[in-house]
Amino acid sequence: MSGGTSAAALVVVGAGPRATGLLERIAANAPELWDRRRELRIHLVDPHPPGPGRVWRDAQSGLLRMNSMAEDVTMFTDESSTIEGPVRPGPSLAEWAAQFSGRVPRHTPYAEPADPDVLAELRSLAGSDFPTRRAQSAYLDWVFRRALAELPPAVTVEWHRTTATAVTGPADGPQQVHLADRATPLTADLVVLAQGHIGSLPSAEHRDHAAFARRHGRFHLPPEFSADADLSALRPGEHVILRGFGLAFIDLMSLLTEGRGGTYRTEPDGTLTYLPSGREPVLHVGSRRGVPYHSKTRYQLQGPRPPLPRYFGPDAVDGLLAEGRPLDLRRDVWPLMAKEIGFGHYHELFHAHPGRTALPWADFVAAYDRLEWYGEEMTALVAKAVPDPADRLDFEALDHPLDGLAFPTPGAFQEHLRDHIARDVTRREDPEFSADLGAFLALLSLYGQLPRLVAAGRLTARSVAEQLDGWWQGFFSFLASGPPGFRLRQLLALSRAGIVRFLGADILIGTDETTGTFTATSPTVPGHTVHASALIEAYLPGASLSRTEDPLLRDLHRAGALTEEVIADATHTHRSGLLAVSPTDGHVLDPSVGGTHPRRIALGAPTNSRAVAAFARPRTDAPAFRQNDAVARALLCALSSPFPHREMASSII
Repeated sequence: MSGGTSAAALVVVGAGPRATGLLERIAANAPELWDRRRELRIHLVDPHPPGPGRVWRDAQSGLLRMNSMAEDVTMFTDESSTIEGPVRPGPSLAEWAAQFSGRVPRHTPYAEPADPDVLAELRSLAGSDFPTRRAQSAYLDWVFRRALAELPPAVTVEWHRTTATAVTGPADGPQQVHLADRATPLTADLVVLAQGHIGSLPSAEHRDHAAFARRHGRFHLPPEFSADADLSALRPGEHVILRGFGLAFIDLMSLLTEGRGGTYRTEPDGTLTYLPSGREPVLHVGSRRGVPYHSKTRYQLQGPRPPLPRYFGPDAVDGLLAEGRPLDLRRDVWPLMAKEIGFGHYHELFHAHPGRTALPWADFVAAYDRLEWYGEEMTALVAKAVPDPADRLDFEALDHPLDGLAFPTPGAFQEHLRDHIARDVTRREDPEFSADLGAFLALLSLYGQLPRLVAAGRLTARSVAEQLDGWWQGFFSFLASGPPGFRLRQLLALSRAGIVRFLGADILIGTDETTGTFTATSPTVPGHTVHASALIEAYLPGASLSRTEDPLLRDLHRAGALTEEVIADATHTHRSGLLAVSPTDGHVLDPSVGGTHPRRIALGAPTNSRAVAAFARPRTDAPAFRQNDAVARALLCALSSPFPHREMASSII
């Protein structure tokens, strides 16, 4: 790239929420950092609409919903954001939707969604509602158009509705981004990879199951994004095993029941009854825990917001790093994380429900501050201060609800799990238990600190593989990323109707060549085996750079221009499947250049930055917003210079 007044070019591969958030930050920072006399051309490459992208596109079933309330979804920085660039507040999804009912003035640029069903939903959307993904699609479309409108005249954006297949070019020269539908590539000074969640080709186990299904004329679905799954081959009444009990299962459950014409009737006592269409298959579901993810809360804090972080913030991470020794997540880090979550829980309990506590808050927190999370003194303190065990935070009971339980018959287990689910939904919708929300907010605060431990190389390979990417990610999702309560009430109705049947914990999937069926067993119901003619892996595709479906990443990986994150110590090596990027600036680690590639940056889901979602709950100082702001500023500075790689910021994540 030359200096002077020549135009600069930036190509962003992917145009979903992550790219949209980056564009919003470019617009916010451009008045300070960009010479208005110089042209900047930004090219967005994505076959799906800019703003929503693939996952949140409008062209999907209206049955698919978000697992967040409308008031808890924003794409904008606010007073909590610790960023160098300007804070540009904007409406949450709920606040934006209010314009369609006439409750607030219209936001600009303004256009009503063309889909009458989406428009009707937005007009009636309350802050505590769980919107459809199509409603979120409309919001993301508006955020994208607002970002375009706020760019200075010298900065232009062009959307290329196609797939980027490769990126080539020397580390010290312009980059060529090759597109699927044209022979001439785009030329860029810098390239940002922001593809978001990417599918993976089937693993060896999934290929074996697919081969079994082909031999016997059966149905098999590997991990897939629910909106893209083809379920048409499943026959009415066909028995289907689903491995996975999280959000992907909830989506599939909806598509295979309501999506096939079934309806729900609300009874006088508020329970639901499912009225089948006759076209539904029979769904046998199990997982490692054997229970669905916890229902999302549907209330706000009843007391003041807890001051977070308190025990696991930057200072605590600095202290861990200063020890200069290998760290085990469960032994060395989790006690601080658990104490942080406990603080959020008890802060809300003591401030919002003091009648259920037996000590003044000041006395409790003074003792809590000095005690280790795991220890007899902490146990005694909590028992003394919180009389009812139902108000205490018990991680082991939460994490392993079926441990030690075995049922003599499948029917007995169905009754037990229905009771478990009903109690969970009731608790998560009762503000008397708002301490659970305090714990949830503390849980969110942990995410911004963990990547530093990984980037510093202090966590052991086993800790990253088995604990951080394994247990911790699963535990976080189980507690914090569950479905809305109404979905679990629907699940109860489907169970009572015999459409959904629970398998139990630690399910083992097998095949029976004699009968040509898939099998499932669980120690929760000893001696019971389910035979089914279909198997669905009811969870999202895992990260896998070696098996990615993205042609650009696949091409770079095969050419040796990308590095998969590898954590190694004296005894273990862990390959995460994630794209390795520099922890300080997001630049891609490229073995062919002997380090980071100066002109290629990668953000979001496929990378080992392990940032959370591209949109966030308001007033939580979202890590992704901090990253977007830092990267946007670095890009603007770099593109203003004849040598972009020398001007990139030193601290991105």
